[in-house]
Amino acid sequence: MDIQNAQQAVDEWIKNHGVRYFNELTNMAQLTEEVGEVARIIARRYGEQSEKESDKTKDLGEELADVLFVVLCLANQTGIDLQKSFDQKLELKTKRDHDRHQNNKKLK
Repeated sequence: MDIQNAQQAVDEWIKNHGVRYFNELTNMAQLTEEVGEVARIIARRYGEQSEKESDKTKDLGEELADVLFVVLCLANQTGIDLQKSFDQKLELKTKRDHDRHQNNKKLK
């Protein structure tokens, strides 16, 4: 599924299962919460923090999907074509960063 179809799927889900989009500030707070859950898993599973027994069952993929869902909500409600914006960003990064990363000794 491309980003445009994902945005449409989220919009249809909101229309069929939700009452409406939460307002942008609420969604921003929700996004922050979801990113925090991703950070908790990463810090404990891949970082130096100790992982609690209760954290071991947390699904990183599920938490990343939660982040993506809220990002798609924010894009929809603010009129952003996220596919277009992503394609433009990828093109910019390709032009700007190709040689920079190829020549970075720390990445070899």
